[in-house]
Formats: sequence, structure tokens, C-alpha cells
Amino acid sequence: MTLDTSNPLLDFSGLTRFDAVKPEHVTPAIEQLIQEAAAVVTRLEAPSDNVTWDSFVIPLEEATERLGRAWGVVNHLNHVMDTPELRAVYNENQPKVTEFWTALGQNEALFAKYKALRHNSGYDSLSPARKRIVENALRDFRLGGAELPEERKERFAEIQEQQAATSTRFSENVLDATNDYKLLVEDEAELSGVPDDVKDAARAAAERDGKAGWQFTLHFPSYYPLLQFCDNRSLRETIYRASATKASDAGTMFSDSAKWDNTANIVKLLQLRHEEAKLLDYSSFAEVSLVPKMAESPQHVVEFLEDLAKRARPFAEKDLEELRTFARDELGIDELQSWDVAYASEKLREQRYAFSEKKVKEYFPEPKVVAGLFSVIQELFSVTIKPDTAPVWHPDVRFFRIEREGALIGQFYLDLYAREGKGQGAWMDDARGRRAAAGGAVQTPIAYLTCNFTPPATVDGKLQPSLFTHDEVITLFHEFGHGLHHMLTEVEELSVSGISGVEWDAVELPSQFMENFCWEWDKLQQMTAHVKTGEPLPRALYDKMLAAKNFQSGMMTLRQVEFSLIDMHLHYDFDPQSEQTVQDLINDIRRQFSVLIPPAFNRFQHSFGHIFSGGYAAGYYSYKWAEVLSADAYAAFEEALDSGNLVETGKRFQREILAVGGSRPALESFKAFRGREPSIDALLRHSGMNA
Repeated sequence: MTLDTSNPLLDFSGLTRFDAVKPEHVTPAIEQLIQEAAAVVTRLEAPSDNVTWDSFVIPLEEATERLGRAWGVVNHLNHVMDTPELRAVYNENQPKVTEFWTALGQNEALFAKYKALRHNSGYDSLSPARKRIVENALRDFRLGGAELPEERKERFAEIQEQQAATSTRFSENVLDATNDYKLLVEDEAELSGVPDDVKDAARAAAERDGKAGWQFTLHFPSYYPLLQFCDNRSLRETIYRASATKASDAGTMFSDSAKWDNTANIVKLLQLRHEEAKLLDYSSFAEVSLVPKMAESPQHVVEFLEDLAKRARPFAEKDLEELRTFARDELGIDELQSWDVAYASEKLREQRYAFSEKKVKEYFPEPKVVAGLFSVIQELFSVTIKPDTAPVWHPDVRFFRIEREGALIGQFYLDLYAREGKGQGAWMDDARGRRAAAGGAVQTPIAYLTCNFTPPATVDGKLQPSLFTHDEVITLFHEFGHGLHHMLTEVEELSVSGISGVEWDAVELPSQFMENFCWEWDKLQQMTAHVKTGEPLPRALYDKMLAAKNFQSGMMTLRQVEFSLIDMHLHYDFDPQSEQTVQDLINDIRRQFSVLIPPAFNRFQHSFGHIFSGGYAAGYYSYKWAEVLSADAYAAFEEALDSGNLVETGKRFQREILAVGGSRPALESFKAFRGREPSIDALLRHSGMNA
């Protein structure tokens, strides 16, 4: 079939023509690519006496990759440039795409050919990467329902389509509720304590809507500084309630948002996942989720999390008692509420360590931070990062290339700023994977790196650079760690190159590993320059930041454990058909493991996109699990800093972790780098909880 390259979604000759993609291109492109891929599948289903890699796997991969790349563009645009027109065609085509992939995963003829490939005489001559692809494919066919009888296959397919549609509705509800809420403050005196750059952005937002004053939204860089810095307790409570109840039944208490209530979507997703597990003869969706992960069982994960909670609890209790005492004695807050925590914590940090996050962010203007990030990567991994050109979806987006010894090895889009129509949070996604192409050429990988930082504001007619908090700098390094995992791979088999094929509970290793460099003195010198004087971060301020690094680490660790346990129990031993509600289960877990329980109206789960519209269902524990790996891996760099072998250690990390991608088990890669199994000791030490 000849592709119509006048449709930009069907043009695979180079970089995606984002400036040309329109909603009307989506349906014809997706229908044509599904038709093309289906034709290839039909041809490959035919009986064959000799199933080989070249005659079977390669043509199947090429046909499905084109569909995956085109739908990936549509999916990306739907997350970063949501419009009613794009959303409509996305929702129209999502069932078609889901139906195709579900049918592919249940195709008994293809499953049989993978089994034939596994057992024929040529299997032993395959590379380790190709052997792993075959093993992964056999596993995924079983998880995709290929072994089910026909009547159960049909229901399994229905479940996949309903899950996809419900997850999309969940995400859309969160985005719409976020975009809908606007808090206008007309008296600047009410914003006492709020940093100037935050107020500048809020004033600009109000002006764009033709209003006088300062307008705040539920996008993180807008609402969180109010919680952290605003002296007005009533204003903090207002924005906290709005954020904690968005897209929920409780949200209707503060706005007309019943149409975005995710309560039914949460229950439906849990019911569908539970039914899927039963169809596959597993007792819970958590068991299904863990099949391709490192963790042995849901109980194994629960034991890991409860052990971490036990270790962290004494530190968390101490953190909270200190905060409550400080809030009462110094701030006049007799009963600490959830909307006081960030504010009181910031004041306590200022008193204890004699510095403020407001002062720190003045040393992190965006251009200097990005240049410093690139410098760290270039030094560690012997690469060069250069500006590049490509069509983009928004004027804020930039494009770069990564080279080694003059040869292109990867490219990435950098989309840093929050805006209306863009999903919350920060993420890395693959735009294109590395693989061997026709004629011996190599298709180099491309990544999307997306954040939601405060955009630059114009003050007195002059554009000011965006100032990052140190936490935002850490977020940028985190996402770039994912990007490096994707772009610095040397594997040329698409299904296991970069992050593809990596166990989900190990995929956070490179990202969390990169965060550590945000605390190194020599690296901070490269990425800091005061917004007015240009001076790098002073040593005295750095020492204070370092002393405060583990400030409230006990509370923060317990918070992540709480989220992870909620996710795991919802998918492990919670019955969505029982009288117990999701909120009941959350309340039970909080009573057991939390030191600070949120107010009854809190509905964080209604915007918990990681598990209800992302890939972390029964997998949110991966952040803490991989943090053990990343802290232990970084300990090797700490040892190298002392011995002067940093570059060599970087090369080893590149060779044993980044380069191999998913071509071998993550534990083998870790042991190849570290020389032993991972230990929790480095994590506890880095978190200040090794006492």
C-alpha cells in the first residue's frame, strides 16, 4: 500500500511535520495505517514451514511501528495541545487503535509462529536481544488473551476498549477541571509573601483574560506557590480545597464541576481490571501487572513498602511534631491543617537553615539551568548536545540533537512551560525508537521531554527568564534521565531498545539517578547564575541547601509509601463489587501508615493520573523500588568522585545500564554496573534515615 505523504501523519521520511498536522488528518491516516498493518498480519498468518526472524518478525514490526508512531503523534498532541476538535478525533479513533492492538495480542496464528520461532533450530543463533524479544512476545500474547477461548476473547477485547475510553475520560476530566478553575485576587495585599515572579505570571494571566488583578489556576506552578508562600491562610485554604477536590464529587462544593467527577470512572476501571485478571486466571490485576516487572508478587511489594514505612515512621513523626510545635509557637497556628503544611514547612526551613526557596530560585534562571544540564550530560557520557531545527507544535518548544564524535545518536523536543490545554506534570515519551533500518542504516531515537514550569513573564515591557525552584531543576534532570535511557541506547532491535522492554519497576532508575547531580557543588556552579547579578550560587547558600536536603524526608517518604500502598491494595485485595468504597480503603491505609491525615474532603485519587490514566496501575511502587536501585547506583559515582574516576564510571553506567535498554533483565544490568545485588542502605543514607 502506498502511503499518502500529503497527510503529515503518513509521512515517515523524516521528522514529524507538527506544524502541518490538523485534526482532519487523523482519521484517514489511522484508518489507512490500520488497514496496511492488518494486511501484513493477514499475510503473516499463512502457514509456513520455516518461521525466521527476517520473514516474520521484521515485517510485523515495520507495519506496526508506523501505526504506533502516527498514533503516538496524535496522543502526544492530545496531551500538550488539547482542543475540542483534536479531542473529538482522538476519541473517535482510540477504539479503532485499541481494537487493532487487542486483536493482534490475541492472534493465535502469530502466537503459534512466535512459539515455532522459539523452538526451531535457528533460535540458538539469535542475538540475546532477539531472544528476549521472542520471550517477551510469548509472555505478552498470554497476557493479551491469546490462549482464551473465543467467547472469553471477545469479552477481553471489550474490556480493553472500555478501559482505554474510561482512562481517557478520567484524564480529560482532570484537564477540564484544572482549566476551568480560576481564582482572581484583586488586592495585592492578600498576596503578602508570594514571590514577585509568581505574581508577575498571575498578573499576566489576568490580563490575558481581560481582568484586573492576579489570576491563579490549578496548574502546579500557579497554585503551589500560594500554598508555600502566601501569608493569607484563608487564600491558602481556598486554593488547597480547589486542588484537593478537582474532578471529584467533593469538587462540586467549590465549583460547578459535577460533569467532571471521576468517581464512576475510578470504580469502572477497577472493575474492568479485576475482570481482566479473572479472565486470565489471575486472582488480581496486581498479579497481572507484576508479570513483566522485577517484583515477585503483590505481597512482596506490600512487604517492601511496609518495611520502608516502618523505617521512615520515627523520622516522619519527629518531622510532624517539630512542624506542629513551630506552627503553634512561631506562626500562631494552633491546629495545623493540610493547607498550612507547605507554608509552615517553608517558614521552618527558613528559620532552621536561614534560607528561603524564594532566594534560591533567583539563582536558577531557565537558560542557565538547561545549559548546565547539558554540560553535566556531555561530561558524564562523552556526548555533545546542539540546537537543531524541526517543526514544532507550539512556539515555546525547542529541538536538540545529541552527537558522539560527530555522529548523530538521538534528538529531543523540549517543552518546558505550563499552558492551558496541556496535561499536568512532567514526562518523557518516545517519539521514535532506535532500530536497524533497511540498507544497514540506523534509525536514531527521538524523545519528547515535557514539563509544566512557570513560563517567562513580561515585566515593564521586558521579557524575564523563567526562574526554577530547585525542585523543578530536579524534575528536569529526572525527565532527562528517562530521555537518556531512550536516546543513548545502542540496541538496534526496536522492541528492546531504550526504555522498551525494560521492567516497569526499573524504568525509573536512570531518571532518579540523574536527580543526584542537582546536589553536587561543581555541577551547581555550571547551572546557576543570579537573575540580576549573574553570580553563581554562593557556597554558603549551597551549604544551607545541603543541610536542608533531607528536611522532612520522613514525611515525604511516608507520603510516597501511602500512595504506593493505596495503588497496590486497590489492584490486589480490594473488591470493587463490595460495600467497601475506594475512599474507605484509602482511609484505612492512612490510619495505619500516615502521620498527617488529609481532611475528609480530600479526593487526591480523582486526579491520580499515574494509576488511572497512565501506565502505573499496580506499579506506583516503582518509584520507591527504583529509588533503591538509583541511590545504590549513584553511590558508585560518589566513590568515583573521591577517586577521580567519574568519567570512567559514567562510561560504565552508559555501557551497562543505558546502552543495553531492555535487551536483558534489569537486575542483570544493575549487577553488571555495580558488581552485586542492590542494597537499600544507600537510599536510607541519602534520605537521612540511616540512624
